[in-house]
Amino acid sequence: MKNGLLKSAILGMMLGAVNATPAFSGNIEVNHLGVQNTLVRVNGDAPYLFIPVQESNDDATIRVIVDGKPDKTIYARLAKSKVDYSVPFDLTPYKGHNVVLDIMTSQGRGSVREAKDDACWSNFALADTFDTTNREKFRPAFHHTPSYGWMNDPNGMFYKDGQWHLYYQWNPYGSKWQNMTWGHSSSPDLVHWTHHPAAIEPNGLGAVFSGSSAIDTENSAGFGKNAIVALYTSAGHSQMQSLAWSDDNGNTFHIYEGNPVLTLESEARDPNMFWNPDTKQWTMVLAHALDHEMLVFSSPDLKEWTLQSSFGKGLGAQDGVWECPDLFRLPVDGTGAEKWVLLCNINPGGPFGGSATQYFIGDFDGKTFKADTDASGNVPTKWLDFGKDHYATVSWSDAPGGRRTAIGWMSNWQYAAEVPTMQFRSANTLPREIGLFTAPDGQIYASSTPSPELASLRGKTIRKGTRATIGTKGNEYALPPSGVCEIQLNVDAQKASSLTFTLKNTAGEQTVMTYDPVAHTFSFDRTRSGITDFSQEFPAVTSAPTFEDNGKLALSIFIDRSSIEVFGNDGRFAMTNLVFPTAPHTTLSVSAAGGKAKITDLTIYSIAE
Repeated sequence: MKNGLLKSAILGMMLGAVNATPAFSGNIEVNHLGVQNTLVRVNGDAPYLFIPVQESNDDATIRVIVDGKPDKTIYARLAKSKVDYSVPFDLTPYKGHNVVLDIMTSQGRGSVREAKDDACWSNFALADTFDTTNREKFRPAFHHTPSYGWMNDPNGMFYKDGQWHLYYQWNPYGSKWQNMTWGHSSSPDLVHWTHHPAAIEPNGLGAVFSGSSAIDTENSAGFGKNAIVALYTSAGHSQMQSLAWSDDNGNTFHIYEGNPVLTLESEARDPNMFWNPDTKQWTMVLAHALDHEMLVFSSPDLKEWTLQSSFGKGLGAQDGVWECPDLFRLPVDGTGAEKWVLLCNINPGGPFGGSATQYFIGDFDGKTFKADTDASGNVPTKWLDFGKDHYATVSWSDAPGGRRTAIGWMSNWQYAAEVPTMQFRSANTLPREIGLFTAPDGQIYASSTPSPELASLRGKTIRKGTRATIGTKGNEYALPPSGVCEIQLNVDAQKASSLTFTLKNTAGEQTVMTYDPVAHTFSFDRTRSGITDFSQEFPAVTSAPTFEDNGKLALSIFIDRSSIEVFGNDGRFAMTNLVFPTAPHTTLSVSAAGGKAKITDLTIYSIAE
């Protein structure tokens, strides 16, 4: 997706040595003080200092000292034997001041001479710009990604004045988890994203973990009518909840001087809050992570919070920690009724290993959430997505037209730090519209459909309205040469026992999807999809219920350079999986077993890269 400018510089990652020509005078002085302690002095008014990284190393602790006083602490995997890439440290706030980096490395060393030989010391460099030109074959063509560095949970999202604001957990100093900061992007259409400077950075209370934002239309917090208010978890030695606000539509935030606004004796994080018009107060749902429950609080002003109830003990998937809640009300299609949805992201404990998003349907009276039960009187476990790579799903507040638009982190904690990219790591899922429907079993479930704005991605129509009879031999259909495309496919299984949809490339790799109309399931096999050996947890087969009883299946399949997202039967099921094919998918093969089937419609659109 299209990137904007950050501080009038070209934002990016310098792989290897810095190749910009400095437009300033200045130098770097390195003083080794001992086996693990080194000072790096920055002289002059350079805009950026490039920090050399080697991902296989442990984090070094870097205290930034300005005019003799500590300013901040960051962490980076400093290069020892080679430089994988360099990351920029912004020096512009310190222009005219003395800057010293007091560095403690954790690598074991036998002598000071060993320390002096480390690759990092000769590869610190100054430059006036840095470049984000994509250097990754697997960087998505149409999903949101950070300009560089590590990204995980989306958080703090809101809509205002025609702009969708997306914040995310970001590490500006490497492509593995660390230095949690709120990165920031915005979009007028959920398709084209502009990157902005970091919105909320770590401070004395710790790193900035996930949270939520909303428009304070009532000026309840006293920061001004229609101020953007944000709650997030400050993660230092302990986890506590902090408040911030913005008076410029979320571009910059002021940190509330009375932080933290909520402390507990046990680990809790990821506050999700909304103004409840029924109670005329703020409601906050907080993940009581290790206790596998959600806590519900209320507040008139976002500063004083009262515990109202808890939910979740012994319910749903309990294997991992509970994180990233979201609570909202939706109409049930075709009934005139409304229900509340509580999203609960867990890690591990997903249906196919690792992280995933479960949810509960129920009622909420402003204080207590009560989940619906099934015919046996039990609270069923329900999953929002049946792939391995859909986590930390939360929705935008204040979305127009009553929409409940959500987005997730497209990865899995089992292997997120090991996927075969380095300039950046992780993308977001496509934005989705959440709805409620009643399935053949009488239960109410959440649906996920691609946001309507995604239709603007469509380029050339490769194939339109194709109809065909399918047998065991199968039919093959060409995809665009890039493999980046959207496929709309409707099938009628008729007498077939299964239908198989295979994505192929010139390297002989295959991603295989299978519809079983008897079991009413759809499966996705990526065991032979391309590069899979970076983690034993990556080769996998995932499976979803299709929530149909007539042998008919309607699929929307979005194929990007390193992901496939499948939406089935108007979003009644969704499946998100990463894939890393060594060559693009160029062919779709459709075959049937046990009898004939029909393709009632096949349309393929290219998507511009």
